[in-house]
Amino acid sequence: MASDPDLWIRRYHPAPGSRMQLICFPHAGGSASFYFPVSAALTPAINVAAIQYPGRQDRRTEPGAASIQELADAIFHVVRPLADRSLAFFGHSMGAILAYEVAVRLEDAGAAPLARLYVSGRRAPSCHREETLHQQTDQALIAELRQLSGTNSGLLADPEALEMILPAIKNDYRAIETYRPSDTRPLRAPITAVIGGEDSRVTVDEAKAWHRHSTASFDLRVLPGGHFYLIDRGHEVVHLIAKDLSLHDAEGRQT
Repeated sequence: MASDPDLWIRRYHPAPGSRMQLICFPHAGGSASFYFPVSAALTPAINVAAIQYPGRQDRRTEPGAASIQELADAIFHVVRPLADRSLAFFGHSMGAILAYEVAVRLEDAGAAPLARLYVSGRRAPSCHREETLHQQTDQALIAELRQLSGTNSGLLADPEALEMILPAIKNDYRAIETYRPSDTRPLRAPITAVIGGEDSRVTVDEAKAWHRHSTASFDLRVLPGGHFYLIDRGHEVVHLIAKDLSLHDAEGRQT
């Protein structure tokens, strides 16, 4: 799989003078542009980047990854050179698992632990659910997307648009539904889990289980909303990130 950083990393509001970098990982079927508002809100204090997976938008002609592990391996090689400055990760749904797997790889390679790992809308890797949507019909998958409200309803009603986006979505669902963690050793990075209180895809107990995956601090935030609570509550998440990472940066300057 290609390892050209220009293929993978999108910086909508570059802030090269910032000491802190936040890398955002999209959900299944999602693209880097989902995090454009986060980038706009946090710049210039934080240099925000978003990962663009293959198989969508400007990478739509590329084949998707066969597994979460393969995708995490490719992203690790792109992100590793950025670890010369403070790094934090934010991932939503499938992106939370990818962010975790890349963080594992960074620590295994000797990099300093992340300033913080934010895992949104996703149960801990140690909490398994048997899911088979990737084996069902396109109609079943579209119904799931409508229920989750994470994909523009206009796209779901447009046959031509569906023809373009469904392959990437189905590939992502296959990857995340067949995922099993390759390593259950806890990270040295602190973890913050954020979920919507009405999200059927993750319970409070499943989100709390993320504490098993860190030897540092753990925090859980439950916000109003469903799986894509971020759409309406993004300002609260941005405020949380800004507060956490500015504190980390201040502590770093003092040591």
